[in-house]
Amino acid sequence: MYRRRDTRREQLVAEITNNLRRYAVDAQQVGHAFANLHGLNPTDLQALIAVMDAELLGDPITPGRLGEQLNLSSGSVTALIDRLERAGHIRRDRDTVDRRKVLLHYADQGAALAMEFFQPLGARTDTVMARFGEDELEVVHRFMAEMSESLRGHRDAVRAARPESPRRPTG
Repeated sequence: MYRRRDTRREQLVAEITNNLRRYAVDAQQVGHAFANLHGLNPTDLQALIAVMDAELLGDPITPGRLGEQLNLSSGSVTALIDRLERAGHIRRDRDTVDRRKVLLHYADQGAALAMEFFQPLGARTDTVMARFGEDELEVVHRFMAEMSESLRGHRDAVRAARPESPRRPTG
């Protein structure tokens, strides 16, 4: 958390760590503003991001994978998907190869709302990126990819170490 700052490297590490933390908090606040504007809760927003990320990779997400990513039960995932579908944010489609498989996609209405809200941020991001050369962007990209992987690894370790909540007796 608080690091010694005796050398320039130690100063940079501390400043970068603080910048990452502030960026995460600010990004979360922007996400919450979008969610509040459209009647979404934090889990809804996480689900929309997961659907969008999967589509950007060309590998649409299934309800099961969504539940794994969000650490939700199948019943909770079904309620979440139903809610987002009713609100026009996502749609369910059958896989063309395996009709038993359901794939989740951003619905046109949801994509339009996200585009309208986030387009100004995209323009700001483009302006910042334009100030960096390709070699610099390669380093930043590698750094961010490795930091993201490190964070996901910690998240997964925390999830794995957490005791399961006691189940309510049935019947």
